Amino acid sequence: MRRRHIPALLLATPALAPPALAQVERPIRIIVPFAAGTSSDVQARLLGVHMAALLPQPVLVENRAGAGGTVGAEVVARATDGHTLLLGSNGPLVNNPILQQRMPYAAPQDFCAIGLVSRSPLTLTVRAESPIRDMAGYLAAARAGGVSIGSSGQGSATHFLIEQLMAAGGIRLTHVPYRGSSLSVPDTLAGNVASVMGEISTVFPLWRDGRLRVLATTGPRRSVLMPEVPTLIEAGFAGLTGGSWAALVGPAAMPQAVQEQLSAALLRVMASPAYLERQRELGADVAAEEERGPAALVSYWAAEMARTRATAEAANIRVDAG
Repeated sequence: MRRRHIPALLLATPALAPPALAQVERPIRIIVPFAAGTSSDVQARLLGVHMAALLPQPVLVENRAGAGGTVGAEVVARATDGHTLLLGSNGPLVNNPILQQRMPYAAPQDFCAIGLVSRSPLTLTVRAESPIRDMAGYLAAARAGGVSIGSSGQGSATHFLIEQLMAAGGIRLTHVPYRGSSLSVPDTLAGNVASVMGEISTVFPLWRDGRLRVLATTGPRRSVLMPEVPTLIEAGFAGLTGGSWAALVGPAAMPQAVQEQLSAALLRVMASPAYLERQRELGADVAAEEERGPAALVSYWAAEMARTRATAEAANIRVDAG
């Protein structure tokens, strides 16, 4: 961002320019622990553009993929420059620390909270030619036996939703883990698995084209992308929600003044109509106003850790840490 644009912005929001960042020329880095083009990457780049308009230096996005997000998260946990952030999610911040015995960082202890960004519901989906028309039909087929369901991988958010669905519905499904929804969704489309718990961003274009049938979404309310599709709650599964979520965090060693400035910038971004509109187009549910701040993220993170650990123990979910 050119500095001639900064003064007016900072005069409008004086809390966003404490000396901690204003005196340092080094750019802010947002580490994305997944490959370019993934939903996390899109989220980070959207945040970067909007945050750069409120901060006295550029915001750069860097992809550091590997080990289910662990590689990128470790970069941030070990950062000492005070300018490195993580666009974190369930995998590196909750699932991996719970499921893997050997981790290069501890969560949440090695991080500081900047703010909860968004939640994205999942979809329970079958191909358009499937005889299963709705959740009632799906449950009936599952109780009759032999229904397979793909996930984005062992220990993924989609896997946890499958386990919770089986427990809540008293059904058994044949779980088929893939390496991401880019593989599980096409295999469902090809008829190799009967159903899939898939990320909405992957399923949506195929649903819109009439090639897949979405039986239910997993958010607390209907998705703005699929307003005609009921939620699992509406299908009779009270309180059964879940999906992927995104949060901005820094290393635990980040100076408090920097944390506060970045959090203030994030809150401003999340109140921006342009940002909110783009998030709706992506199918993400922006965190409610009372959930966005650092303290709220700490509470949400702790609840997610407890819920995930309970599900992992009940379903005996394990992941080979290699």
